[in-house]
Amino acid sequence: MKALLVLADGKIYKGEHFGSEGEVEAEIVFNTSMSGYQEIITDPSYCGQMVVMTYPLIGNYGVNPEDFESDRPHLSGFIIKELSKVQSNWRSRGSLEEFLKETNVFGIQGIDTRALTRQIRDKGAQQAILSTDTSDPQRLIEKVRKSPGLIGRDLVKEVTCKNAYDWNESEWTIQSGKTKLKEVKDRPYNVLVYDFGVKRNILRKL
Repeated sequence: MKALLVLADGKIYKGEHFGSEGEVEAEIVFNTSMSGYQEIITDPSYCGQMVVMTYPLIGNYGVNPEDFESDRPHLSGFIIKELSKVQSNWRSRGSLEEFLKETNVFGIQGIDTRALTRQIRDKGAQQAILSTDTSDPQRLIEKVRKSPGLIGRDLVKEVTCKNAYDWNESEWTIQSGKTKLKEVKDRPYNVLVYDFGVKRNILRKL
């Protein structure tokens, strides 16, 4: 399915939709990581944003919940050059496309992400809109220019936990997978964390 990425400055990018359908507005930013796309998608710090990946091929090792940074995606859109048609990783539990469909995240591929990144770098972050309705690009430009963006939005309320919880999960290792902390003897400290959108990998390191 065809899709459009429209920026508030009037720039229009044409691509192919994957993941959730429809229309979504968010602030557009970029990430230069060569891997770790599922950590980026589930990173609470990207709430209210759509992320451009500069690395050209994304999705080649699938998705697995053990590497999530939170319990769900927080970004609004995911913009890539090419979605891998195959997933090759013994830890994979599904494809990136399936995951975005299940979690209602809009994805678009076929975008010149490096040219787009240079534009964001030179002009700064701005509002953008992703849409599978390609019939009237001018409508999308007008809509995104009226968007209030992140102004006045309580992002902490959107990403924080609802209740206190115990964390007992260590880092994943190839030798033993994950170890429950209650199984680790002689722990010198107990740590209290205020979760205003904490990444799980921070908790694992602690």
